Amino acid sequence: MSFRKVVRQSKFRHVFGQPVKNDQCYDDIRVSRVTWDSSFCTVNPKFVAVIVEASGGGAFMVLPVLKTGRIDKSYPTVCGHTGPVLDIDWCPHSDHVIASGSEDCTVMVWQIPENGLTQPLTEPVVALEGHSKRVGIVTWHPTARNVLLSAGCDNVVIVWNVGTAEELYHLDSMHPDLIYNVSWSHNGSLFCSACKDKSVRIVDPRRGVVVAEKERAHEGARPMRAIFLADGKIFTTGFSRMSERQLALWDPENLEEPMALQELDSSNGALLPFYDPDTNVIYVCGKGDSSIRYFEITEEPPYIHFLNTFTSKEPQRGMGWMPKRGLDVSKCEIARFYKLHERKCEPIIMTVPRKSDLFQDDLYPDTAGPDAAMEAEEWVAGKTAGPVLISLREAYVPSKQRDLKVSKKNVLHESRPAPISSTGSATRLSATAAPAAVPSISISTAPGGGGRLEEVLQELQALRLQVKEQGERISRLEEQLSRIENGDV
Repeated sequence: MSFRKVVRQSKFRHVFGQPVKNDQCYDDIRVSRVTWDSSFCTVNPKFVAVIVEASGGGAFMVLPVLKTGRIDKSYPTVCGHTGPVLDIDWCPHSDHVIASGSEDCTVMVWQIPENGLTQPLTEPVVALEGHSKRVGIVTWHPTARNVLLSAGCDNVVIVWNVGTAEELYHLDSMHPDLIYNVSWSHNGSLFCSACKDKSVRIVDPRRGVVVAEKERAHEGARPMRAIFLADGKIFTTGFSRMSERQLALWDPENLEEPMALQELDSSNGALLPFYDPDTNVIYVCGKGDSSIRYFEITEEPPYIHFLNTFTSKEPQRGMGWMPKRGLDVSKCEIARFYKLHERKCEPIIMTVPRKSDLFQDDLYPDTAGPDAAMEAEEWVAGKTAGPVLISLREAYVPSKQRDLKVSKKNVLHESRPAPISSTGSATRLSATAAPAAVPSISISTAPGGGGRLEEVLQELQALRLQVKEQGERISRLEEQLSRIENGDV
């Protein structure tokens, strides 16, 4: 792959990925071995869901985000399907609602309890039956409440109203072959799909028509992916005729030629793209790879700009992606992935290095929040609306150093330690009980000022000794306080 020699200005040029420590991973999870090219993992700010191995049916595990470490083998799962689970997706408008598609030809929607599962969940809130073959794709509408799309190996796309358990649209004549993936547009008025017949289609589900179609988007026979970008363009991953992996960017107004086409390598794993509409950065993860490549999409040629690669030793079986509102904005975290190993889920944090610990407005524009822009009935009636945006500034938590409270009185007038009560409970020394401030000293360099300079230096030396003694005294008192609190005295 050829990269540009000229250094391009970008605030994301130095984004780096870092896996968390072992004790912050989710260990001893038996990740599903089913042969299907979905991500096997979906994440929201409260829960991590992973498709797992299960005997006698299909199951997936739902873990609270903070429940890291070794997961007990007896930990309850969501196990209502009678065949292996192929795809799962959290509802963007409720952090406790998740949809699953399975080889048993059904789509099920589940309500997860507030604090996670305490016993196996076998009864879904609603079971949606309409496919005649296994269901490999489920994806929620980005802006309308309770609207869910499913696609099966029967080459049928169904749009459901989960609130009433009814089919809204049954699209059975658009795809002549297996559907690889489906992606909603930013406002949910259209969706695009990648199909085994090598075509990428843009579909208006409410009118039931194919708005645009690009045949042979990628020449290779292996699986493709197509996703909508925020500005309406389409980004695809696929294979060339020589089985080299490719990325391409398309303008829906003119699908004759791609706006940009890049070749990556000759690996054979399907490329899963994850898109951040706020920063216009696309992260590309190959199944079976041990790396995550990321690219910035811009308005000027060559449109797709390579940023960097995160590389690790272990290959990934699947990948989850945290929504923007679940990130730690105080650490300039712009993405968090949940990488599936054979028996482990490992979070990987993508960070933009910044020296300031203030809230970074340019990294965190307003992002899609958890509120739906409209009801299912409004969407069916023809209404179109973008996501309801929220500011991440409220999620910003200043670093601990900034929480320090300074009392000027103590610094200026008191160098005495805080009193210790007779009950043994000690009043903690704050950082303000520091040695008295050293006064500023002006040194005269006028002729004949040598004697004055010597006096000043002696005074400065004496003050330094005082400061040192005060510091030692504070250390002794803190040790004494600690012993009293621990009952050692």
